[in-house]
Amino acid sequence: MCKWILLLLCSVASLQMQAQTGFKPVADLAPLKQQFAAAAQRTQSIQCDFVQEKNLSMLSDKIVSKGKFWFKKDNKVRMEYMQPSYYLLVINGKDIRIKDAQKENKVSGKSNKLFEQINKITVDCVRGTVLDNTDFTTKATENSQSYRLELTPVNKVMKEYFKTIVLLVDKQDYSVSKITMAESSGDDTTISFLHKQLNAAIADAVFSVK
Repeated sequence: MCKWILLLLCSVASLQMQAQTGFKPVADLAPLKQQFAAAAQRTQSIQCDFVQEKNLSMLSDKIVSKGKFWFKKDNKVRMEYMQPSYYLLVINGKDIRIKDAQKENKVSGKSNKLFEQINKITVDCVRGTVLDNTDFTTKATENSQSYRLELTPVNKVMKEYFKTIVLLVDKQDYSVSKITMAESSGDDTTISFLHKQLNAAIADAVFSVK
């Protein structure tokens, strides 16, 4: 369950931030930090489609999933997998709802160290301060279209799950196009965000955990 929550919240975090070649180091992080923070402040909500590709070290074929994503300040998230099977994750503050075709669970992230760390990432991204997060070392590169942010965990809890988290950020609006998470197990997951709508009205009922 923790990996599903981790995947969801990393997706949220990166959204507050199509692979291309020809990246070069970012000479000065200060302007990037300023623009990222400004864009994060302007983003009140996000809704989009997503395609997730998961590579498991024990399998030769990718596992491809599709669904819809919603985010609303502060810390309201819904990630609904439609294909190939149904799976729902909803986060409203520290309350979490998980549902699949067979059962539904409600849990709290208050007493879980992993949830605390993930929540910190989410808050940093909402505030536009993720590049100052001391739980990661950050390598920033760029080309004419995107910034590529490679986050390497130094926090013990996060290192147990991930080797790196790579974000591709569109220079036009500082929204994410793709996030790739390399797990310590050797597996990796890539999520591409499509048809993004920023600051559209989203009802609070979408994030109900009751």
